Amino acid sequence: MPKKRVLVLSASVGAGHLRAGEALAAAGQDSDLEVVHQDVLELMPRPFQKLYRDAYLDMVGRAPQIFGWLYELTDKPFQEDVLRQAFEEASAGRFYEFVDKFNPDLALCTHFLPSSLIHKRRKKGKFAHTLATVVTDFDVHGMWLATPSDHYFVAVPEARAYLKTFGISGRAISVTGIPTHPVFSQNQDRKETAARLGLRPDLPTLLISTGGFGVGSVGQILEALRDLTTPVQIVAACGRNDELRQKLQQQFSDQENLHVIGFTKAFDEYMTCADLMLGKPGGLTTWESFVKGLVWVVINPIPGQEERNTYHLLEQGVGIWAYQVRTLAFKVDQLLQESGRLDGMRKNSLRMARPQAAREILEHCKDLL
Repeated sequence: MPKKRVLVLSASVGAGHLRAGEALAAAGQDSDLEVVHQDVLELMPRPFQKLYRDAYLDMVGRAPQIFGWLYELTDKPFQEDVLRQAFEEASAGRFYEFVDKFNPDLALCTHFLPSSLIHKRRKKGKFAHTLATVVTDFDVHGMWLATPSDHYFVAVPEARAYLKTFGISGRAISVTGIPTHPVFSQNQDRKETAARLGLRPDLPTLLISTGGFGVGSVGQILEALRDLTTPVQIVAACGRNDELRQKLQQQFSDQENLHVIGFTKAFDEYMTCADLMLGKPGGLTTWESFVKGLVWVVINPIPGQEERNTYHLLEQGVGIWAYQVRTLAFKVDQLLQESGRLDGMRKNSLRMARPQAAREILEHCKDLL
């Protein structure tokens, strides 16, 4: 009997949606399902890609307050944006050809763009299979609900409660956490890993994350951390932003125990060596950090989903919010020096972790087929 086919659809708008899709595909290798992952933007026209991806990154990097305003403005569950969705559908010819050729039994979407496109296809009677959505933030923004899905996989129980207020059956909602790649749950010896990465295993390690595309004010963070009284080592991850990496290496060449890195496939190893995550709490990065038991120091979260993610971190005792960069060193010193505080927050982080989320989601998918 042939395997049931699951098509995991993501969109490389920011790195998190894509990493969630990759995590599900990796978990699918050990499943009795045929799981294939596709970045939808790769199948869209170049002008559409540029508008959809680059406009997002430019706004987040240069005008975060405007992004936050738009985030709140568009948070309208089950209200379709007819013009936007018509533009998306008109650009999706190659995507629809790909879906028709693969002919999945279930479409599993880690971004609302493919969810919307599949829904439109189904309304026209051209997709007769199951549609499921994996929400990659703590909260469920209205864009995830612009078009309905048969099943929703959400991060926390509060998100499930929120969806139920719209009349969605509890049987159509699974609380699984956000799927993380199996590599994050592999046991790694910190001392050996640190030696391999050129890090010191004896120092508290701060890991500054700007996301896969290197968006963030890392220079200001590093400047503020010069005032730390606690000996630490710092890893500043710049993602694919090579210009930022080179700039920081030049600007902070005098700073001891600072490692500025670009895009790496060994981010799980750097997390193994870390004690604190500093920066913007994107959904995927946050749930990866839970698997590693890391504590957060949130700095300049993007208004909208990252601010909402921050509230959950604070509520669960997993992080602090350094809302003034001038007091960042003071806050980090307090966190590292106060007896027992960091250990307690690490336990909270591990309590939040769902290292098997990707496998759990695929097991749920079997019940939907």
